[in-house]
Amino acid sequence: MTDRSRATVARDAIEIIAFAMVVVADAMGFVPITQTIFLLPLVWLLLRSRNEGWSTIGFHRPGNLKQAIVLGVLAGVLLETLAVWVTTPGISTLFGVEPDYSALKSIQGNLKLLLVFLGLSWVLAAFGEEICFRGFLMKRLAQVLGETRTAWVASLLLSSVLFGWGHTEQGVSGWVQEGLSGLWLGILFLATKRNLAVPIVAHGVSNSLAFVLIYLGKYPGLG
Repeated sequence: MTDRSRATVARDAIEIIAFAMVVVADAMGFVPITQTIFLLPLVWLLLRSRNEGWSTIGFHRPGNLKQAIVLGVLAGVLLETLAVWVTTPGISTLFGVEPDYSALKSIQGNLKLLLVFLGLSWVLAAFGEEICFRGFLMKRLAQVLGETRTAWVASLLLSSVLFGWGHTEQGVSGWVQEGLSGLWLGILFLATKRNLAVPIVAHGVSNSLAFVLIYLGKYPGLG
């Protein structure tokens, strides 16, 4: 390995550590509001420091935008269906407790609040989290590990674990469920040639369905 490549790998590792520190701080309750409003500026600064654009981490228009949107919608519906009726009940049974979504109970029956959360979810979760976790973090992890097929699989697993850990306020069942959701979204990212369009739409649709169910009082873990 050349000095230049060592320096590049070291830089990648430092960026990953900085990213992880924000997630850990959030998990420990030190980050106000949401980690995404800190991660997005961090990712932007790190990309700018290398003269890299958003397209280098997969945030660009896909070849067929209409197809990507349709695939994203279908994937989002499937993801939320699995989460609500299959994986969340199974995980809750395994750990003996449902995910804790009680912080969202105020949305139930409140249409104005529902609309606010839908908007924030698309901006901060669908766009923000996909850019940060599937785009930036997976790319940097794969680079550190050599960018082989095995490296990308490892980056998928590691980023999914960290993504789940970023939702510790939901309890252990929520942590595991969010990690699983991150895994499915990461698979979508890899399956669509590392373009973020489909995961962004899928994440947005999945969260939107979740918030509608919360509004209707039909979501597990509301307390």
